[in-house]
Amino acid sequence: MNHETLLPLELLRSGEWAEVADVTGEPTWVSRLAELGVRAGSRLQVLQSGSPCLLQIAGSRLSLRGDLAMQILVRPQAVAG
Repeated sequence: MNHETLLPLELLRSGEWAEVADVTGEPTWVSRLAELGVRAGSRLQVLQSGSPCLLQIAGSRLSLRGDLAMQILVRPQAVAG
C-alpha cells in the first residue's frame, strides 16, 4: 500500500477512515478547522459522503460543504480488525 497517496476528503466514501495530511485555503479557515480537530495527523471517519459531508473526528461530528472538503487532503487508512 502506498502511504503517500493523498486524496481530497470529498472523494472518500461513507464509512472510510483517513488521516489528515494537509489543510489548504484561507489561514482563518485552516485555523478554525485546527480548533475543531482537523489538522495534519488527525484521524477521521466519513459518516456521510457527498455535500455536505459528515465527519467523525476527535469525538465530535463535523459537517462540511463539498468545496471545503476538497481543501482537506487525506491518506486513506485501513480499519484494523
